[in-house]
Amino acid sequence: MPKINAPTVAEHRAQQREALIGVAIDLLVNEGAAAVTPAAVGARAGLARSSVYQYFDSSAALLATITEEAFRRSNEALAGAMATAGDPVERVEAFFRESLRLGAEGAHRPAEVLMGAGLPPACQERLMELHLEQVEPFRASVREIGVPDPSLTADLIAGMLHSALSAVDRGAPLDTVTDHTLELVRRCLSPADTVEDRPATR
Repeated sequence: MPKINAPTVAEHRAQQREALIGVAIDLLVNEGAAAVTPAAVGARAGLARSSVYQYFDSSAALLATITEEAFRRSNEALAGAMATAGDPVERVEAFFRESLRLGAEGAHRPAEVLMGAGLPPACQERLMELHLEQVEPFRASVREIGVPDPSLTADLIAGMLHSALSAVDRGAPLDTVTDHTLELVRRCLSPADTVEDRPATR
């Protein structure tokens, strides 16, 4: 691993830990959860396994950290996007737009791989908790709009988001997928007589 320059030892350790997490995420996405071990992360990062153990004492600790970090980074981006939106429909649109942008960058892949990795029950439960925390601002906005059966409506339009992410993964242009998806979202959340009058937001 290249030398990291930092004003203090604490900052150096924080930067080195961040770099190790990046290596671990890369291993997870490209080789699967079984490949994420202190030895493998150390080898990829150019550090001895004993040095990695200063930060992560097991494969389980690495996977747990990846799980938290993958959601933390996405949640921060989603919260920032929604904070600039006005009404609840615009917040839903912002959530979808930012989710698709993050998806195009591959931000969803660590959590996606972990979901199918056969993790211990406690880790699977934590993944579900983090997922529910991530989508709650979106679901709260749907409830605020006042549509009939907001829980079911949120589930249904979330299905559109998953389909849109799959389309982006398959190589569909991000802008095209985003525009089509947001048009459908607006139709689902706006009264029929105002859909055409509502300006598209970007």
